Formats: sequence, C-alpha cells, structure tokens
Amino acid sequence: MSNTSKSLLVQGYEVVIGFETHAQLATQSKIFSRAPIAFGAEPNTQACAVDLALPGTLPVMNQSAVELAIRLGLALGSHIAEQSVFARKNYFYPDLPKGYQISQFEIPVVQGGEVSFFLGDEKKTVRLVRAHLEEDAGKSLHEDFIGQSGIDLNRAGTPLLEIVTEPDMRSSAEAVAYAKELHKIVTWIGICDGNMQEGSFRCDANVSVRKPGAELGTRREIKNLNSFKFMQQAIDYEVRWQIEEIEDGRTIQQATVLFDPDTGETRAMRTKEDAADYRYFPDPDLPPLVIARSWVKEVEASMPKLPRQIAERFVRDYELSEYDATTLTQTQSMASYFEAVAQESGRPKLAANWVMGEVSALLNKLQVTIDDVEVPGPMQLAALIRRVSDGTISNSGAKSAFQELVANQRKSLEDLGQYLADVDAVIEAKGLKQMNDTGALEKIIDEVMAANADNVAQFRAGKEKAFNALVGQVMKASKGKANPQQVNDVLRQKLQ
Repeated sequence: MSNTSKSLLVQGYEVVIGFETHAQLATQSKIFSRAPIAFGAEPNTQACAVDLALPGTLPVMNQSAVELAIRLGLALGSHIAEQSVFARKNYFYPDLPKGYQISQFEIPVVQGGEVSFFLGDEKKTVRLVRAHLEEDAGKSLHEDFIGQSGIDLNRAGTPLLEIVTEPDMRSSAEAVAYAKELHKIVTWIGICDGNMQEGSFRCDANVSVRKPGAELGTRREIKNLNSFKFMQQAIDYEVRWQIEEIEDGRTIQQATVLFDPDTGETRAMRTKEDAADYRYFPDPDLPPLVIARSWVKEVEASMPKLPRQIAERFVRDYELSEYDATTLTQTQSMASYFEAVAQESGRPKLAANWVMGEVSALLNKLQVTIDDVEVPGPMQLAALIRRVSDGTISNSGAKSAFQELVANQRKSLEDLGQYLADVDAVIEAKGLKQMNDTGALEKIIDEVMAANADNVAQFRAGKEKAFNALVGQVMKASKGKANPQQVNDVLRQKLQ
C-alpha cells in the first residue's frame, strides 16, 4: 500500500478502485474485416469499406480474435460462454464511422475469473466481471498550430478485449500491481503485445472514496492511462481531490476525467454515461457467437504454463522467495534464462540475485530484452557464478568480469567446461582472482590491526561497527582480492 493510501485511511476514508482494460488483440487483421493492423501507418491507409461503414457492407467475425479471447478466459479461470451476443453501442463521435460501436453487453464471451498477485509479501486477488470482444474507434487528430482537426480511421475496427474488474482494489499501489500482473499475463500468453505507448494496453481506473462500511461512493473514471507511473500518480491525485471535495461539503459528480502528467492533476472531460445512455441492442448483422467445447479444449492444449504456476514451482524447487519468483517470471524469456543459469550453476539463489541485479541493470541501461545479443548467455553467467561459488573470485570482482563478458560475447561454446575456461581467462587477464592464501591474509590483517588500534579497542569494548571498519581496511589493503568470508573469520579470531 502506498504512503498516500495509508494516510487516506487514517483520515477515515476507504479508497475503492475498479479497472477497465482494453487489450488490443494480436491478430493480423481487424475484428470484422480483412484490413491490416500496423501501428504508425499513414493516416487512413488501413481502413477498408467495412471499417468506413459504407452502405451495403457487412461485418464478418475474425476467428483469431475469438481464439485469443478463449486463451485469456483459460488463463484467468473464467467461464467461456458457449454462446455470446454482439450488440450495438450507440453514440456519436467523429471518429466512429457507423455511429455505433460493435461490442458485447448482456452476454460476453468471457465471464468471471480472477487475477492474483503479490503486493510485497501479501497475496491479493481481484475478481473479474467479464471480458468482452469489441472493435476500436478511429482517432481524432488535432493540429493546434493550424487550428484544424482530422480523422484517422486506421484504428477503426481494431480488435479489442475489454477486461472489467469488480471494485476490489483499495490503493493506488494495489491497482498498479494488478495492472502489471494483467499486462504480464496477456503478453505471456501471446494475445497482446502490451505496448502501452502505442495504445495496445490501455487502462481506465474507476476511482471513488467512502467511509469504511458505507455504500460505494460516486466514481470518476480516469481514461487512457498509458504508463504504470502515471497510473499511480493519477489515482493518488484523484483520491486526494475527491476527499477534499467531500470535506468541503461538495458532492462528487460521476464523470470521465483525463490525467495531465505535466501538472500531475486530473481534469473532467465529460459527464460519465451509464449503460442506458448507449441504447444497447443486439447487432442484427452478426449472428450469436458459438464456441464449441472441443475448440476450447484445443486452445487449452496449446497454452503455455502461466507465470503464476512457474513462480510457484520456483518457490518450491529452488527455495526462492515469492518476491524473487514473481520478479523472475515477468516474461517467459526471463524465466527460461534464470532456470538455465540456476541449473547449470547449481546455485539458484545466487543465480536469481545475478539475473535480478546485474542482468536486469544491463537490460535497463541498453533498453534491450534478455534475448538480445548484448546480454551474456545463461551458460556464460552460470560459469561466472560457479567461480563466485567456489571462491575463485569475489562478488565485486565478478561484476568486473561480467562487464568483460558483455563486451566480448561468447555464446557458441559447446559445454560448461569451455565457458569456465573462458571465464578463467577473463579472471586471469584482469587480475581478479581472489586471495585464498591464509598466510598472506593473516599478514595483511596484522598490519591493519596495528595501524587501526582505536578500532581494535572499540571492538573489544563491544562496538560491532568497529569490526566492519576493520574489514573494510583489510579489503582495501588486499585491493579487493581477499575472500570476504575468510577475512571475517580470521579477523574475528585474531580480535578475540
């Protein structure tokens, strides 16, 4: 829970958050036409007669979009309706060619389900109401410098799966953790590329506050949150604003709002509509969507193991913490990379620390994925960890060796023995081999104790910090080559 959320509860208010997430489905064509889908194309070059709603055109359901919806339902433990219905959601907006959006209302394709995740060490579960198929609208382009607006219909008809939750979240931190977990799931099972900047994964947060135990307050919907950072900022601001309004005696009006990252504030865009305002009715151009149980079973057989299942196995088989296991299953590639390093090195906890530490730092620095050529292969990292484990090299020395491995990739060697020889060559060339000669170490320790008599006296008087200072001096005198554990053992023995 965020500090903001804690202070709000102290003030006597409970935060209530529900989510509506639009995941753009990873199909080759649109949901009701054969027009292509490619981000960044020239405006109005990917819209066909069906997307433009020209007279006489009829929609035809994209089978791939349905299959991706089935995959999500299976991943979230939802009920997949054997028969669902498409409806017309009526509203007027310039970028909606038909004057209505084809969506699902009373009978969606995916019903119920849940998303579980960890917030710190606490397991949280958010219940889902539904996930329904629908088409996207176009996009209005506003050219302020010439005072004109235009309409780009490339997105019109793009297949979306709208995933709706119960109002189960109670803080901005919990909401962000839910959104990250859902993002991980949809990318893991391959139904969405998850690119928030390009609008492939768009989140709307319904936020309200209430006194604990009271009825739900009036919600305001924050639209199109396109980063997890902005998501938390927007929710925190909206909660503070609503409480201030209530404390000042004003009533919250249901509305759709936008978040301005430059000011850090939300601002009302329009009064929020209810379902009745859209005048839903079944689309007469589309028959009911019928999904055979045999098809569901075929899709289920092709599903990968889910991140939560793999994380649970990492906890069980490698004795990792829930936090580490969750972090290492952010993507299938990272999970596979870690497991290869863990198995080849024989030190899963050390492998986890390196993947979450140096490897992740490299990915962030270079803005690449773990599959890219700039990242040392799992066999290289396993060989390095072996040398840390057997005392050949210290952790700090290993970090220097890792940078050398990054600069000189060697991913084509045949077995671990060759990678060990390669790592040994780096250690030798850079002079990183750890000092394991007890006699030489004792000499350094004696010299450090003689030169730091005050710290020796302080330790013997019961001040543990003085011991750490002496360890630091020994490591400095050995130029970082002394074995830290050996330094601790020998130094403590001499001091006592």
